[in-house]
Amino acid sequence: MGIISKIFNRMRSPHINYQPLIEVRVFKDAILHNLHEYQKKYPKVKFAPVLKSNAYGHGLVEVAKILDKEDTAFFMVDSFYEALILRRADIKTKILILGYCRPKQLLENTLGNVSFGIMDLEVLKNLAAKAKKNINIHLKIDTGMHRQGILLAQVEEAIRLIKSNKNIFLEGVCSHFADADSQDQEFTKAQIVEWNKAVKIFKQNFPEIAYYHFANTAGTFYSESIDANVCKAGIGLYGINTSPFTEMNLKPVMEVASIISSIKNIPAGDKVGYNITYQAKHAMRVATVPVGYNEGVDRRLSNKGGYKVAGIFCPLAGRVSMNITTIDVTDVPNVKLEDEVIVISHNRTDANSVENIAKMCGCIPYEVLVHLPSNLRRVVM
Repeated sequence: MGIISKIFNRMRSPHINYQPLIEVRVFKDAILHNLHEYQKKYPKVKFAPVLKSNAYGHGLVEVAKILDKEDTAFFMVDSFYEALILRRADIKTKILILGYCRPKQLLENTLGNVSFGIMDLEVLKNLAAKAKKNINIHLKIDTGMHRQGILLAQVEEAIRLIKSNKNIFLEGVCSHFADADSQDQEFTKAQIVEWNKAVKIFKQNFPEIAYYHFANTAGTFYSESIDANVCKAGIGLYGINTSPFTEMNLKPVMEVASIISSIKNIPAGDKVGYNITYQAKHAMRVATVPVGYNEGVDRRLSNKGGYKVAGIFCPLAGRVSMNITTIDVTDVPNVKLEDEVIVISHNRTDANSVENIAKMCGCIPYEVLVHLPSNLRRVVM
């Protein structure tokens, strides 16, 4: 199809004004506030925003655009696909791909200003044997987590392989904490010892390395004892402090809103929802909201979670369905169709904040956030 035909087809397509029933609100001032809080508290290091998994559910491109002109080391993503999305969205900041990339993508990459995390010695061997164009890498060191990275016993071979191919540029060295959010510091301190040993070796062999990064959000507490110049800004960037030792003035970044889609009165004794797990103890008014586990509402919230309507907490009545939840709106005066419903609150003291939802579900805040589907519209406020 020619260019003229494509333009004509677009012109013929009807313009549809669509207002979604669910809106994920991302507060720009909050995300910038959180980044600046970390920068002020830890001025000796740079921060690398972690944007993987759709920016922890907040919206990959939306968050990247907020941060693109900020003073950061680089953006961190998990996949080549995420890096591709950012470049197609005209994001200029340097990108580090931390996840596994197929050899063809590593060797034939055409994305500009992108570096690759190398997590395995076999991958490095293949790169050293076949790289015919310049490639920037960050080599991951396994300091005890045993998930990714080369062992300290493999460092000498890794150095030899990197030096064997002039097309490989070792831009960074990294590792990752396994237990920095724990009260018990023993394992974390042991990891730091191993890390500092490795850094010493790499500095002797590659004085031109630009980035050393180890600490995640919780690990920033240990930054004074880590030989590194970059910290990863992960969950803390989105307003959740996971360190048991550091007080941070962070602001939750996300709010999820929907509407009331139906209202009815039911008598005492009637049941609500799948498997009739909820029974009305008195005459009550119930309302449906067009969100369910397909839209990221955890099914474990059935009969114990809740949403806010007109500032009033309304408990979930019955099981969370695929696309619907039912709430008790008996205490909400003058409730009506299409009234706003706050499904997830950005006020951390609310019962339906990300952190409190995680506690109710017996999971972690990360899980609540990343389960919000990418097809839900993100709106930067």
